[in-house]
Order: sequence, then C-alpha cells, then structure tokens
Amino acid sequence: MLCNVKRIIVISVFAIAFVANATAGEVEVLHWWTSGGEAAAVQELQKMLQKEGHTWKDFAVAGGAGANAMTALKSRAVSGNPPTAAQVKGPQIQEWAQLGVLTNIDDVAQAEGWDTLVPRVVADIMKYEGHWVAVPVNVHRINWMWCNPAVFKKAGAQYPRTWDDFFAACDKIKQAGFIPVAFGGQPWQEATVWESIVAGVGGPGFYQQALVEADEQALASSTMVEALKIFKKIKPFTDKNAPGRDWNLATAMVIKGEAAMQFMGDWAKGEFTAAGKVPGKDYDALPAPGTMDVFLFNVDSFIMFEVKDPAAKAAQKAMARLILSPDFQVAFNVNKGSIPVRSGISEAPFDAVAVASMTAFEATASYGGLLPSMAHEMAVSPAVRGAMFDVITNFYNSDMPAADAAQKLAAAVREAKM
Repeated sequence: MLCNVKRIIVISVFAIAFVANATAGEVEVLHWWTSGGEAAAVQELQKMLQKEGHTWKDFAVAGGAGANAMTALKSRAVSGNPPTAAQVKGPQIQEWAQLGVLTNIDDVAQAEGWDTLVPRVVADIMKYEGHWVAVPVNVHRINWMWCNPAVFKKAGAQYPRTWDDFFAACDKIKQAGFIPVAFGGQPWQEATVWESIVAGVGGPGFYQQALVEADEQALASSTMVEALKIFKKIKPFTDKNAPGRDWNLATAMVIKGEAAMQFMGDWAKGEFTAAGKVPGKDYDALPAPGTMDVFLFNVDSFIMFEVKDPAAKAAQKAMARLILSPDFQVAFNVNKGSIPVRSGISEAPFDAVAVASMTAFEATASYGGLLPSMAHEMAVSPAVRGAMFDVITNFYNSDMPAADAAQKLAAAVREAKM
C-alpha cells in the first residue's frame, strides 16, 4: 500500500512538472523602446516574465516614434505571422480589433479588477465592443519643457511662463553662446512642439476643437495662425544639425549643457535618470509656456494578438497581468519617466517631476484640461494625423506664411476625413 502511495506521489510530481513546462511559453513582443531609459524600463517586464518561467523574444524596432515599428507589424500581420504582443495605441487599437486578429483578455481584466483600477477614459481606449483587447502601461505628459538651470544661470535668463518670456530668454541664451532649444527635426517631434504651442496659445477649449475634433474652422482660425507664427519663430534658436536628429540626442544636448531647453514628453526624464542627473538640481521640468492648466497625455499600450499555442497564450496572459501589477507599474514608470496608469500606487518611489505630473493628471481631469495628444496618436485617426504632420513639417521647413499654413491644415484635414 505504501509503495502504491509513493508511486502515486512520484507520478503526480512528474505530472506537475510536465504541466508547468507545458504552460511555460514564449511571447514575441514588438516595441520601439530602444533608448537608454526606455530599454531599462522594458527590461523590467522581461525579468518579471522570465521569473514566472516564460521566455521573452524581443522584437525592437527603433526610430520614427513607432512609425517603423508599425510598418514592421503590418508586414508581419499581412503574412499571417503577427507577434504575440505589439506596442500600439490610441485609435489604432480599434482598427486592429476590427480586423478580428486580437484576442479577448477579459478573463485577466476581471481577475485583476482592471475596470476599478484604470480610469474609464483610458479603459475605453483599450477595449473593442466592450472587451479588453489591449493593456495600458503608463501615462505620459507631453507638454513638458526640460531646462538646464546651469545654462540659464550663465546666460542670466529666467525660466519662461509665457511665450514672450520664452523668446526673451532665448535671446539671452543665444548671446551667451549656447543653443536655446535642443530640437529634433523629425515630423513627430515638430508636431510635439506645435501641439504644445496650440494648447498654450488657445487653451484647452481651442485645443479640443482643433486637434481632437479636427474642426476645420478652428484649424483655419486666427488663433491657429498665431500658434503657427510662434512655432516658426523657434527655428532660429535651434542649431543647424537639428534636421533628422533623434529625440534622445536632443535630450543629451540639454543634459550636457550644450542647450538650454527641449520640448518633449516625460520619457525624456528617463534619459536624465540614466545619466545620473537629479531633478531640481541638474535639470528642471516645467509645463510649456501657457500650458500650466493643460495635461496633454499619451498612454502606451500593448495589443494582444490571437495565438493558438496554449503555452504562448499562457505567457501572453501572464504578460498582460504583470503589466498592471503594482511592482511593474513602479519599476517601469520610475525608469521610463512616466506615471502609473492604475490607481492606488504610492507616490513615494517617484521623484518630484513624476509627483507633479501625477498631481496635474488628477487636477486637469476635474476641469477639462486633460486632453489626448494628437502628435502621439491618442486623438485623431492616422489619416488625419498624417495630414496634419505633412502640413506642419512643410510649414516649419519652408517659407510658407502662417496664414497659408492654417488654410492648408483645414483643407488637408477635410480631405483626410473623406
């Protein structure tokens, strides 16, 4: 009898081991987090997944703020071989879901209580026809201005709160022999600066009309013309090597004290952190001029493709669960420079910039100042966004008058909607 019991135990142990191995799967993850701070952040998820016995196959595609990654993803999807998960956000989540290629992860969401942890405005973006098909990772504030205090001090300049203040500071900084604005001349970076100016000049209501609703009258208005003039006025305060420069290289210019300011989302903070810099000492982050009451947001997320292999599906669900776990939300966002997307996370692990962002996120939500970023794929369709990018890039890199650019914006958006 005892021998039979031992035999049953041995068989059970082998059975458990077999099941464990059978459920240990691989996730192939497409993303564009390749810079120093971003790479450190995504590695936290790899480590956590590997601790649970799963394998992470990295499919990183650098450059273009995700444009190159989307090209690679479409190629893989068309060939019938999509990755397990892919970094996709905003209205594009719905477009992929409409194709019927995404998997339903309601079971993970229900078990983890996502609907009570994630703000509805974010949760709705992650769902298709009421079902979870994507997982939000974080929240970024777009309208930050990153400043090197040592450069400002040497130039005898003050941090600007208005656009008039900004250009006065730029004059002093340039005369002192520094580059006033570290700039990356790529369409998405140009649009990032432009949308912050639109929010600063027109306020939350105008931004909503122009860059969320894509209202043609707002796009062609005198307010837009003023925003465009300010945008073009920045160019003489950048350097000749700006065209084509990656955003993290522009951030490095501020870190090294070569430039005074950069307009960029708070993923830039990850670069300062990776360089060992301390907020309030080595650098400061302020809302772009005129945007103290605005929070332009970008939410990174992963869509989950339908997979047949049970082990791969188990790994996929584990990845989804871990993304919104408190441990990952802290580890990832501290490295990335963003803030947690789920509620209930202590502010203690975060620095002053992140805490300020968390406070502003909550405050702006209460009065309509919390708005999706057009430049970062949260507000409009890819077609409308592309039309805006084309006009803004052409305007910034030509002698086109601002009034003409405003009219072209309205016309291009009208055509993109057809």
